[in-house]
Amino acid sequence: VKLLKTKDFIRYDEETFIKDFGFKPIRMIDFKALAGDSSDNIPGVKGIGEKTAISLLVKYDTIENIYEHIDEIKGKLKEKLENDKKSAFISKELATIYRNVPIDKDFNKMKYLGADENKLMELYEDLEFKSFIKKFNNNQIKNVNNEYKVIKSIDEIADSNIYSYYIECDNSNYHQANILGMSLSTKDNNYYIEPYLIEDVINYINDKVLYTFDFKKNIVLLNKLGINNLNCNYDLMISSYLLELSDSDDMYKLLDSDNIECKKFSEEIKDDIEKYIVNKSRYIYDTRDDYVNKLKLEDMFDLFENIEMPLIKVLADMEIEGVICDKNILDKQALEAREKIDELTKKIWESAGKEFNISSPKQLGDILFETLNLPYGKRNKSGYVTDAKTLQKLVDVHPIIKDILEYRNITKLYNTYLEGLKNYIYDDGKIHTIYKQNLTRTGRLSSVEPNLQNIPARDEDGKKVRQAFLPKNDLFMSCDYSQIELRLLAHISNSKELQQAFINDEDIHSRVAADINGVEINEVTKIMRKRAKAVIFGIVYGITGFGLGEDLGISSKQAKEFIDKYYELYPGVKNYMDNIVKEAYSTGVVRTLFNRKRTINELQSSNFMVRQSGERIALNTPIQGTCADIMKKAMVDIYKSFKEHNLKSKMIMQVHDELIFDLIKEEEEIVKKIVEDKMVNAIKLEVPIKISMDVGTNLYTTK
Repeated sequence: VKLLKTKDFIRYDEETFIKDFGFKPIRMIDFKALAGDSSDNIPGVKGIGEKTAISLLVKYDTIENIYEHIDEIKGKLKEKLENDKKSAFISKELATIYRNVPIDKDFNKMKYLGADENKLMELYEDLEFKSFIKKFNNNQIKNVNNEYKVIKSIDEIADSNIYSYYIECDNSNYHQANILGMSLSTKDNNYYIEPYLIEDVINYINDKVLYTFDFKKNIVLLNKLGINNLNCNYDLMISSYLLELSDSDDMYKLLDSDNIECKKFSEEIKDDIEKYIVNKSRYIYDTRDDYVNKLKLEDMFDLFENIEMPLIKVLADMEIEGVICDKNILDKQALEAREKIDELTKKIWESAGKEFNISSPKQLGDILFETLNLPYGKRNKSGYVTDAKTLQKLVDVHPIIKDILEYRNITKLYNTYLEGLKNYIYDDGKIHTIYKQNLTRTGRLSSVEPNLQNIPARDEDGKKVRQAFLPKNDLFMSCDYSQIELRLLAHISNSKELQQAFINDEDIHSRVAADINGVEINEVTKIMRKRAKAVIFGIVYGITGFGLGEDLGISSKQAKEFIDKYYELYPGVKNYMDNIVKEAYSTGVVRTLFNRKRTINELQSSNFMVRQSGERIALNTPIQGTCADIMKKAMVDIYKSFKEHNLKSKMIMQVHDELIFDLIKEEEEIVKKIVEDKMVNAIKLEVPIKISMDVGTNLYTTK
């Protein structure tokens, strides 16, 4: 038996096995029938872990006996057993090694005559030999004829029900890119298409089954040609992302890993572009079935087909629509910020007694810790440490610190937003961001060029940037999930105490503060609530007593007492944390409620700090990842409903737990109804899901 977290083994006889596990060794098949075994793809009973499986077998001995006495079992455990009864018995059969299989000993029949590749592949798939399947497919790919034909007319394309295609452009920001060429592949043929013929080819194949890579990029590129109803049945970029094979929007990484002749696109390959584009459409076609089979084996095909694939069109539509950003408003605010920066510069120089480059960490460190001789001076290789954490310790020591922090804030605001955003305003007066669907390990969307998810929303100076974002129609409408991560924590952990607080519609931070401090909820002070909030969110992200103490400005001991008290009051949360980390060490992965998989390699590290990081990932990913999945499903459902109702209002931005709509006033009532329905009902939890809504004439007044 392999020991958890180690490479050591224990030798058992029947007596020592029973002593440790509480049941006979033969009952391991019943244990796996209940707890499952991911390494052998044995599903078990959903929601039953090792401890529960052991306790059931100690009491009932076999799964047959468990189900004979099912009425003795109460609550959620009974429900789980009844719901997954079929899986339990299938799992027991999978776990059982049969020793009485009849073997045909006719040696003539054993003579090797070469492989029947079709039957061999069927056998690999039946036995789920994933590495053999990959090796088999790679060999097939390498033997494929990559010859191609440069066509002059669509009449030269062989008729087929399935096509794969790849479009190459000259800029990673495809909103600014030019199409360089396109390749097309069928089962037996490859074609290269010059840019002038692409529109005709797309119109010719658009009603067929189509495979591609980065479908969203293609939608945006072809939209410039007037093609706005592009079809796609399979996106290799999304499937490889879900399978954790690549988080890149360039196929180079995938082709390179399979030793397919390829290069990253650059100026040097423009003259030889035909071959490299053809290799890509060929690869898309040849690997599609393999990738789909892997998604099914990992139980992620539903996530791929019903959430990630439909989401592509939603995001493409948002990107193409864009959001108005008024350059004149940015210019006005930039002028005000520049004046404020100049004022702060003079004040800081006066406090320092000399002029220096405030933005230089080295010069600033010398001023603070040598010229002014302030405490907490700590050196690294490049000089004194002057990060925000260090400066915060000095706020009450010298007035220069407050001015420096404000200077940094205004300077960042000026450079990143007031000046930086102007570079992204297109001729139509709008910003067209790119939503990355395949970048984060949790499944969350990210926004680049520019990052519209990071527009300041807290301090007043930063929030004013939002005044420059204006609706094309009448109003902006913001819809935000309320405390969705904490509601998921209550659901996933099955903490009845937390669940009841949400069911009672209590302020969760005040409720926890009241419980921790042993007071009535109406006696909770602002400090109590603030500390409780830090504890709740800290626990979701795996915070330690030291980290919480740093955040709250209290001792590590006090902070740990808060955390321990929370665990005592909400034992379901502690059980969840212990079990999810244990499961992650055992299987190497965690999953969301939508079955999105995340492999946590950090848990295998010999470095303690890296393993601790892995444990925090294990704690947070099922919650944060499920939040991402919920939001994506809501977006798909809202988009579909808007189309069905022929609404002109548009979903134009997504910021983590928030959606922003460009609203036509006359459609406000129906839009609010649709959005609330789809967001609230994206998933069914043990606690109610709530959203908040707000409208405004610009992004600043909307929230």
